[in-house]
Amino acid sequence: MLVSVVIEVPEFIVSRAAELGIDIEREFLEYIINRLCLDPKMEMKIHLDLARKFLDEGKRLADKDPIQASEKLYKATEEAIKALAICLNLSEVLSKVNTKGRWTITDLETAVRVLKRSIGKIVMNAWDHAWYLHVMGFHEAKLDREGVKERIEPIEDLIRKALETCSM
Repeated sequence: MLVSVVIEVPEFIVSRAAELGIDIEREFLEYIINRLCLDPKMEMKIHLDLARKFLDEGKRLADKDPIQASEKLYKATEEAIKALAICLNLSEVLSKVNTKGRWTITDLETAVRVLKRSIGKIVMNAWDHAWYLHVMGFHEAKLDREGVKERIEPIEDLIRKALETCSM
């Protein structure tokens, strides 16, 4: 179950983070998950819950705010990949993440390639669509609602696969 918490952040921090392309929500979640020293099963569950949350938000926003929908769908994919990496114990990736205390695009890319070998093309397909949404839909704001909606299905497929795989 997810609970909403409102945290007040000084305007300067929000503005500066936006200038630098820093996602405050993502940074906070990574930081707090790391600080809590959760067992892998609980961490995996959190990532799966976040994947579902971001997917639902992205789908809901697709018609009225394609820019934010694009980012939510990207985040959903990112969280599903993190959950699968933990679930399938991708130790090489996870050790790098644990050393740094956060996930990087390089870590996600590596996880996608390894997961593709064990789960199939569904992972790479969803990641490629999500990355396109992140860059062209969110950063470049070039996608309309139809461009976003066309890319939802592969992301839904990945999240469904992650839920099936990780609930063993």
